[in-house]
Order: sequence, then structure tokens, then C-alpha cells
Amino acid sequence: MEIEKPYSHEAQDNSKSQFVRWFREVAPYVHAFRGKTFIIAFNGELIQDGILNTLVQDLSLLSALGIRLVLIYGSGPQINEQLRLKGLPQNFNGCLLKPTDSASLECAKEAAGEIRLDIEASFSQGLPNTPMSHSQIRVISGNFITASPVGIVNGIDFQHTGKVRKVDTESIRSAIEKGSSVVLLSPLGFSPTGDAFHLSMEELAANTAIALRAEKLIFLSSSSGLINKNGSIDAEIARAKAELLIKNNDIDNETKKFLENAALAVKKGVARAHILPYSMDGSVLLEIFTHDGVGNMIVEDNLDDLRAATIDDVGAIVSLIEPLESDGTLIPRPKSLIERDLENFTVLEHDGIIYGCAALYIFEEEKMAELACLIVHPEWQSSGEGELLLRHVESKAKKLGLDYLFALTTRTSHWFLKRGFIKGNIKDLPKEKQNNYNRSRNSLIFIKKFSFIKTIGV
Repeated sequence: MEIEKPYSHEAQDNSKSQFVRWFREVAPYVHAFRGKTFIIAFNGELIQDGILNTLVQDLSLLSALGIRLVLIYGSGPQINEQLRLKGLPQNFNGCLLKPTDSASLECAKEAAGEIRLDIEASFSQGLPNTPMSHSQIRVISGNFITASPVGIVNGIDFQHTGKVRKVDTESIRSAIEKGSSVVLLSPLGFSPTGDAFHLSMEELAANTAIALRAEKLIFLSSSSGLINKNGSIDAEIARAKAELLIKNNDIDNETKKFLENAALAVKKGVARAHILPYSMDGSVLLEIFTHDGVGNMIVEDNLDDLRAATIDDVGAIVSLIEPLESDGTLIPRPKSLIERDLENFTVLEHDGIIYGCAALYIFEEEKMAELACLIVHPEWQSSGEGELLLRHVESKAKKLGLDYLFALTTRTSHWFLKRGFIKGNIKDLPKEKQNNYNRSRNSLIFIKKFSFIKTIGV
């Protein structure tokens, strides 16, 4: 008979150290997002699939961390159920815009009221030894949305289907800034004449995020998200690429609708928009508090300005590098060396002018990469171009399956520290780089790991 071994002190110590390391690494995200507004939007399928209570537990944690929340829900399956009970045709399937007759509008009102009560009940939980223990979150809902009718489109009268006319941002901000309160918006809006209209949840979420200048718009989807050519989740999608995917029309209706409104929100000033699988436990927390995330993130990056270097760019790259070589910031690189390594370079171009560059050198054996020659012309600095180059290089390294990015610098240590790098030493470098390290320059070494999830065994 095999006797189960007790949990060792060594395992306990390892578990504790992993937790401490994880908690410390999460801290920058907590600081960054405190006081920021997040829009969390989901369709009625999430509720139908029994995910609501788990989601609310995660959202209550975000609220406790000082993140201001606006929740927006859809109600398609619930409307269909009300229609079924009344013996009426069920036509609220998918995400396509559909007419809403008087009977369907009444069902939409009933479904919205039922869901609102379910959400309020979920936020009212407070059982000991659960994530909701000591939670006291107030759910505030009301007539925050002014709507107008869609009208007649291509000869079809959409009747009581509406579109967002105005978001009462002042009242919403007043509600979410009062501590532990979240605002809940139903897919209904009201006209100045007192008429009610059924709204698209996705369009409502995008318009609300834009009006509130939200930090994040998060859509929770029944699908796994958009997959790249390597078969993994496409973690970061530039808005231009998102619009191309929409135009090609080779994605499912739900994802297409989310992507359309995510791209619109980012175009109109929302910092980030995300599409996450709600079937993954804790997907909202993983997306917000880990570097890699678990879903699709849509960003505004203008990829027209960002491209791989060509032989015609060598002269411009040399011109960017020369002033920094002269003052000792960078080691001298002859033109021949840049030509040899050209495939490692990315450039920023605007109106035919190269105003920034960066190079990525791969060390496959150690699953590491070096960020080198990150330069932005002085006239273009302080506008986020360096950040853009860094994100591009990081994304490229991650897609290659690498775990670490490192940089050597003598003048810009604070810039790297602010962007998640930590100070390292020569022994942390790949063997080839250790052998070539120029000790006379005494460059500082900064290292960034792409995913701390792997390091804590989650």
C-alpha cells in the first residue's frame, strides 16, 4: 500500500516565493489602472452558459483595486425565450441588425429586467471564504442612454430598433467615481419623447467607451478569438489590420461585430480594446494583469509608418546612428555591418523620411533576443514612437517563441525600467553575447521576460 507523502516544507517555500513574485509583478498593472475606466461588455449567451457568477467575482476584484467599471449586456437568447413562451417567432440570433416590432420590444424589456436582477443578485453575494466576502458593490442603472430610431434602411423599416444618440457621461462618471459602485447599461435606450428602442450591445459598448474616454473596452466572446498563422492567439492587432480582416469577411458574425466596434473605439481614442473568450476561467484578470494576455488586443498603431528595413534605408539608418555614436551612447557600427544585419532592422517612416529604427538579434538556443539601435530622431521624440518600436520588437520576439528580451545601455536605464525591464548582469546574457561583451563600456544590462505566468506554474 502506497502512503501519500506529506506536502514538503520545500514545496511550501517554493509556493510562497512564487506567490510573492507574482504579486510583485502584478503591482505595476494595479498602479497603472487605478482610477481608470473599463467598459466590460458581453452578450446574453454568457449568462445562458452559467458564467455570470464567476465573472462578477472577478469584476468585484477589479473594483476593489480602484478600477471604475461600466457593464453592458446583451439579451438575444433571453429575448428569444420570451418570444418562445408567447408563441412568437424567435429572430434574435447572431449579431446582425434586425427590426424590432412592438411584441419583440416588450420581450426585450422583460429580458433586460430579468438580466439586470440576476446581475444585481450576483454582486450582492458575500459568503465567507469566497471572492465576494466583504464585498459591498452597488449596481447603478438608469436612463443613461438617449436613443433615436434606426429608421428605414434599404427599404426595411427597423421599427423599434435604435442607435445611440447620446451617452450621459456626467451622470455615469458621477456614479462610478463614488467608490464601490458599478454602472450597468442594458441594451435599451430612450428618446426625448419617451419611446424605448432596442440597441446593439456592441455599438452601445463602443459609443460608451468613446464618450467616457475609457482606458479599455473589453468584449467577452463565446469564441476563442482570432488566431494567427502560427496557430496561436493573435495577441495584438493593429486597427488597420483589424479593418482589413473585417473587409475580407472571413470571420464569424460575433467576432466581426466585436472587431468592428473595437476598431471604431480605438480609432476614436480608446487606448485599448480587447476580445476575450469567456469560457476561459479568469480571462479578464489574465488579460489585464499579465503581459501576454489571453485574447485579442486591438491598438491604434499606424503600421503604414512601421516596416522592415530595405537596402535603400541604410543611409538613413547611418544618419540616425552617427550622432549617438559620436557622443558615446552607441558603439560605432560601420555601414557594412548595418548592411549585413539589415534583416534585423525595423524602421519608422513618414512621408518618405526615416525617423526611427530598432534592431532585433535572435539567440535561439537561450530563447532570448537583443533589442539594439532603438533610435528616434530628436524632432519626433516624446510622441510615443520609441514605445511603438519597442512593442513591435516585443511582438516579433514573442511570435518567434522567445522568452526574454534584453538590451545594453549606458544612458537610458530609466527608460527601460519604466517599461518593465529589470536590471541583470553579464551571466544573464546568452553565451555568445557574454563572450562579445565590451567591458570597457561597462554597459548596463536590462532584461524583460514576456510571461511571468510560466514562472509561477499557473
